[in-house]
Amino acid sequence: MKEEIYERLNKVFRDIFDDEEIIVKPETTANDIEDWDSLEHINLIVAIEQEFGMKFNMNEVTTMKNVGEMVDIIIAKTR
Repeated sequence: MKEEIYERLNKVFRDIFDDEEIIVKPETTANDIEDWDSLEHINLIVAIEQEFGMKFNMNEVTTMKNVGEMVDIIIAKTR
């Protein structure tokens, strides 16, 4: 299940940041992706919510530290 989520996230990240080379891993953070600023973070969250048909709450958005935590939240919300 996690592997499929990472594949789908790679597609979203590549679309948002217009970079076909991006490969997200559990430890990936905004520091790892050049254009990942606060504005792109909002676009990214919206795109991920649309891709997975779920919504993050504000606390989740502000506290997730890396893509691994994001995946854990997606799994919890799409069960």
